[in-house]
Amino acid sequence: MSVGTERAIRCRVSGRVQGVWYRASTRQQAAELGVTGHARNLDDGTVEVFACGDEDALAALVEWLWQGPPAARVDAVELEDVTPPEPRPREFDTA
Repeated sequence: MSVGTERAIRCRVSGRVQGVWYRASTRQQAAELGVTGHARNLDDGTVEVFACGDEDALAALVEWLWQGPPAARVDAVELEDVTPPEPRPREFDTA
């Protein structure tokens, strides 16, 4: 990653996204793209995805979030840019 192109985003994914391997599949996609961060289930039935990486990798991850794994049904992906944390996450976790 070149300096200046790394950013961080927080997404809230709604629809049928819990109990369908959404977080694990997101972790796999993130690893393939070189993105770090986390995916976790929220009490309201949505999934929060926090991701750090370069512009192209994050764009590809967001595109994938709209699709998800085969058993998922994604109704919406709300996205916000956030300040990248220091230190940066070393990997992509599910919680």
